[in-house]
Amino acid sequence: MQRYVNDRLSASDGVTEQLADSPRLLDRVRARVRRLGMARRTEEAYVGWIRRFILANNKRPPWHMGAPEVEAFLSRLATKDKVAASTQNQALSALLFLYREVLNIQLPWMEHIRRAKVPERLPVVLSRVEVASLLGELSGDVGLQARLLYGCGMRLMECLRLRIQDLRFERHEIVVRRGKGNKDRITLLPPELVPSLREQVEEARRIHKADCRAGFGRAWLPHALARKYPNADRDFAWQYVFPAGQRSTDPASGVTMRHHADERALQRAVRKAAANAGIDRPVSCHTLRHCFATHLLEDGYDIRTVQELLGHSDVATTQIYTHVLNRGPRGVRSPLAVVERNDGERKRR
Repeated sequence: MQRYVNDRLSASDGVTEQLADSPRLLDRVRARVRRLGMARRTEEAYVGWIRRFILANNKRPPWHMGAPEVEAFLSRLATKDKVAASTQNQALSALLFLYREVLNIQLPWMEHIRRAKVPERLPVVLSRVEVASLLGELSGDVGLQARLLYGCGMRLMECLRLRIQDLRFERHEIVVRRGKGNKDRITLLPPELVPSLREQVEEARRIHKADCRAGFGRAWLPHALARKYPNADRDFAWQYVFPAGQRSTDPASGVTMRHHADERALQRAVRKAAANAGIDRPVSCHTLRHCFATHLLEDGYDIRTVQELLGHSDVATTQIYTHVLNRGPRGVRSPLAVVERNDGERKRR
């Protein structure tokens, strides 16, 4: 996302004094997003789309615009930029958030803007042999992270945001905190990954001790925990299982700390591993989560169990993986098999 615009969007042509003297608009958007407890990435996306909307309309104040400008902006995204339907809907959500939550403007036209229809697509699912080939091409930290995605069904950022305290080795469980929808859940910890994870924990401990000796050793804490428990961010339990290779300065607090590993390293490694394994389909980190769900259903596990492990709010979301039930030796058989068999018997006579 491009750098945010913080320039004041001046009001004119009879705009109320309250709006004219209000804080910078994008700062107000950020403050409202954080007040509602929405994710940081949602904040980045919303600010980016609102910025693009204003720039596309020659920096006109949004309270001087309405349905025609919003429709024209979304149409331009679809026809000129050719973005996906989901991207168009994200842009619309950002603009609706601006008018409803930030400007507190409830306009009738907002209810009549139609969202783009998102096509229903089946996920890319690899066979077990392909998964084994893919994982065989990965080693080190990225290899362990990829095995967690497939073995536990976690999303990419859920894996990288794991804290030491989230690993329950004795119960073979992993606590996934602040997942999609800001929900916590518990997923399984495969026994095969326990030795590697224990080694990773010891490596994180070594890095943390070195940071503490250097006068650092802090980790980012959610919400106001850093103020409520002033020393908790130095506690090893709050450190990331996969710490970043170097310390960085938190832009919000200005404190130098060690964040989690960069997701781009794993994304690049998975794409390269898929190419090396000769897999001729688009493979991403999320593909391993799809494989986790699909293979569990193939093994006969209940769809409700899979739903809980994935953290889906609605079982209908999990049902997309039931397409696998029509495959395999116990799946639906084509009538062509019967015709070919009868034709073969006829010829032998």
